[in-house]
Amino acid sequence: MVNIGIISEGITDQIVIEYILVGLLQNDDLSIDPLQPTRDATDEDLATSTGNWDKVFEYCESSRFEYAVLNTDFVIVQVDADIFTTKEISEKYKLYFGSDISVEDCVLQIRYMLIGLIGVDFYASYSSKIIFAISVDSIECWLLPIYYQNQSKQASKTVNCLNALNQVLSKQESYTIDKKKPQYYRRATKPYLKQRDLMKLYPMNPSLKIFIASILAKNITT
Repeated sequence: MVNIGIISEGITDQIVIEYILVGLLQNDDLSIDPLQPTRDATDEDLATSTGNWDKVFEYCESSRFEYAVLNTDFVIVQVDADIFTTKEISEKYKLYFGSDISVEDCVLQIRYMLIGLIGVDFYASYSSKIIFAISVDSIECWLLPIYYQNQSKQASKTVNCLNALNQVLSKQESYTIDKKKPQYYRRATKPYLKQRDLMKLYPMNPSLKIFIASILAKNITT
């Protein structure tokens, strides 16, 4: 059995990634370990450690990251790109996110920044086990292809994705995501559990496409 650890901003991000992994790899018994934030053993919808982007950074810089990589088949590191559009963060990490930057360049910059936190030498030795999940500009953007299958412009959005998602959820599913509640994300992401649907839809969103390509490049077998 392949074990995959996930370091993410929150539980809802983990859920989206889990469902994508199950759909892509077609194995309901895939061992997925929420490394950050951790979850309650009796209620997986409850976090036992705090989340947010700064916790992802702290984890990557700590000895916990090295331990996770050494004791797990693969480790996924997830962050939303939206935090890097703030002046304070972009200047601190020497990143550029002007209106003219492509999604590919955005992902590449954040990837290099995360490698710097991990440690260039350590990454060079264990890059085959590390996967970056950089959602531009939020994980909700990755759900748009499900609900805008016939509207490529909406499906490929990289800004204001939660608003766009809620607009269609209110019409098609009779609910909206008003808080980061796990049950909302399990319901919204469920179509990705079917490999056929996932493979058809993921190319519509650019940063999701990059993430899927990075998983496929690892040739993970379960």
